[in-house]
Amino acid sequence: MRSSSFVIYKPALKQVFPTSYVGITRLYASKPKTLKERLSELVPEKQEEIKNIKKEHGAKSLGNVTVDMAYGGMRGIKGLIWEGSVLDPDEGIRFRGYTINECRELLPKADDGEEPLPEGLLWLLITGEIPSKEQVQALSAEFAARSAIPSFVEDLIDRCPNTLHPMSQFSLAVTALQHDSNFAKAYQTGVNKNEYWLYLYEDAMDLISKLPNVAGRIYRNVYKDGKVPPIEPDRDYSYNLAKILGYSDNKEFVELLRLYLTIHSDHEGGNVSAHTTRLVGSALSDPFLAFSAALNGLAGPLHGLANQEVVRWIFHMKDVIGESPSDETVKEYVWNTLKSGKVVPGYGHAVLRKTDPRYTAQRDFALKHLPNDPLFKLVSQLYNIVPGVLLEHGRTKNPWPNVDAHSGVLLQYYGLVEQNYYTVLFGVSRSLGVLSQLIWDRALGFPIERPKSYSSALIRKMFEGQQQ
Repeated sequence: MRSSSFVIYKPALKQVFPTSYVGITRLYASKPKTLKERLSELVPEKQEEIKNIKKEHGAKSLGNVTVDMAYGGMRGIKGLIWEGSVLDPDEGIRFRGYTINECRELLPKADDGEEPLPEGLLWLLITGEIPSKEQVQALSAEFAARSAIPSFVEDLIDRCPNTLHPMSQFSLAVTALQHDSNFAKAYQTGVNKNEYWLYLYEDAMDLISKLPNVAGRIYRNVYKDGKVPPIEPDRDYSYNLAKILGYSDNKEFVELLRLYLTIHSDHEGGNVSAHTTRLVGSALSDPFLAFSAALNGLAGPLHGLANQEVVRWIFHMKDVIGESPSDETVKEYVWNTLKSGKVVPGYGHAVLRKTDPRYTAQRDFALKHLPNDPLFKLVSQLYNIVPGVLLEHGRTKNPWPNVDAHSGVLLQYYGLVEQNYYTVLFGVSRSLGVLSQLIWDRALGFPIERPKSYSSALIRKMFEGQQQ
């Protein structure tokens, strides 16, 4: 199976790898399967599976669409295929069927760590399989080998004023990386559409690999001395990101990054950054263009920017009522927030109806590593108070905390206090989920997205004369 799958894509492999094809196949035959090799085996199996699903169930309904859904941001409309994760309202996200707790237990870890390596989650998201430690180490090495960014992109980042938001710089740099897109170049040469995914895979791996250097350079320019340390070829992805940020000497921070990048990676296909990647990519835009668009959506206050809103709200609360307030004082402050027409940031979710497991994972981390931190104590106090207030308030379907209620406080504890930068870390993580799906979109030949829209006038006309 292994050798035959590569014979199929021999022309593409010759273009992607500037070495002997025979040498490559011999190399693969003597080593454990790489991610790309395993994916080459899975693609035809998945293509056949989708073909059978459409044949047997293609005419069946996934659910009804109401006028409220159309006006409400398509909330609850079932109309997307997303392989990497499914979000259950009660138990939270599952990555390829595995809960966050299961991923923390089963995915390979660094020799000196206890949290899962995000490289392992990427393997899981793409293949649906738990990788071996050796396979994950090979991915870490591959990411390091691909991590260099072109000098003109470095210059572009360096020329950005410090006043330009880090997310704007991030999106700008990712777009510029499109200059070297394998997929865009292959498409221009008229490559067979059955081989699209091979080139898109190369782009996705290049992009993920380069994000620490891009994100780290932005951080160093805006907040530090502008000097960017080199990637270490024998270290994992999270360690290298921590090193570029200047925190690799703190083993706990490196562990936090491993957890952070893992749990923020994917959250079903309907959120803004995921859907935007899918939408733009469906036009056969390459991963750099698609992910850049996703970053622009992630930068919005209702999406990735929410984590810094939580930290600012907590800091303001601390300034007003003190660092160690009573429960009654906290409760009064929460009520005052609601009565002023504002929301309590970090609480509620469009889908979830219980505490976000991503919040719980971060809380477990905090209980282990920083149980006496004053900010964490405030977060814990809010966890015990806010849901009851929101239930009493009666206007919130889900009064429980989401992932944003905790992440910023952990970063604060370890000294990464620059709140405008938090969404950049979110973006690095989210690349793992959305680019995994984009690879499968091209492998399965998904068409351009084009849902039907209605005008308000047509809606009125459709239901004129009907009883209410």
